[in-house]
Amino acid sequence: GDGDAPPGCGIDSFSAELRRGRSPAFGTWKPSHSHKRTGGRHGATPKVGCRKQKKRRRDRERERERAREREREDGGKLEKLISLNNMCHVIVTCRSMLWTLLSIVAAFSELIAFMSTDWLVGFPRTPDAVISSHGASAAGEAYRPTLGLYGRCIRLPQLRRGVLCGPYAVHFGEIASGFWQAASIFLAAGILLLCAVAFISVFTMCFQSIMKKSIFNVCGLLQAIAGLFLILGLMLYPAGWGSDKVQLYCGPDASPYKLGLCSMGWAFYTALGGTVLTFICAVFSAQAEIATSSDKVQEEIEEGKSLICLL
Repeated sequence: GDGDAPPGCGIDSFSAELRRGRSPAFGTWKPSHSHKRTGGRHGATPKVGCRKQKKRRRDRERERERAREREREDGGKLEKLISLNNMCHVIVTCRSMLWTLLSIVAAFSELIAFMSTDWLVGFPRTPDAVISSHGASAAGEAYRPTLGLYGRCIRLPQLRRGVLCGPYAVHFGEIASGFWQAASIFLAAGILLLCAVAFISVFTMCFQSIMKKSIFNVCGLLQAIAGLFLILGLMLYPAGWGSDKVQLYCGPDASPYKLGLCSMGWAFYTALGGTVLTFICAVFSAQAEIATSSDKVQEEIEEGKSLICLL
């Protein structure tokens, strides 16, 4: 306001000049005795004080304008980040795709092994007789029956198609031993977690977080838990080799952790390999997380790309 202006800049100074018979617009301004003694209110001539006052006003206006520009820029950046985060970005990297494929392989290998009847391969035996196409009886060829957690494969002489495979346990309580029942529970729990992770892993290309948590870290934790369940199941399985059902296939010498006349089938080794692969996937999930959140991926997102493929 004019109240803060130095002498000669305000309306009061203008009126005083008129009363003295001088025109402020013409002639030379001479300071009064008080101004001579004090050097003016601000210690400067009126013209210099006016210039300083105007300069300070211009500086304040520039500062306010810069502040408004910074606010507009910050608001624009925030809106851009929000819009980018709301977009569905398909991120494909070598490590994330490898983790997805390994997760699917681990889940399917455990599922196939659990449903298979080739956990134990019995000692060779010969059916009593088989009926030939000409109606004559003949000795059957030797074969080896197989036994699984809840199923078996045997050869019946009256069946022309040969081996008959199916479940020997209709109900859960009919499984060969309590150890096999416990092993089945742990294996089924581990397989259920692996199948859930395999299903989720397909969508990790588009969604990288769930409830503000990295989806790769969550899946890696689930895979580690599934691996522990699988290990418990595989450790309990040999404890049931002393059951009556196993002795029919492996002879009377079969006992817990002793096969007798039997040998291990491919299903057990498949389950064992799937368990090892499960722990590999649990560890490798961290690498998949690093690959999808790298600086290169963030640069691609900031450029507005929706499909991002990196090696």
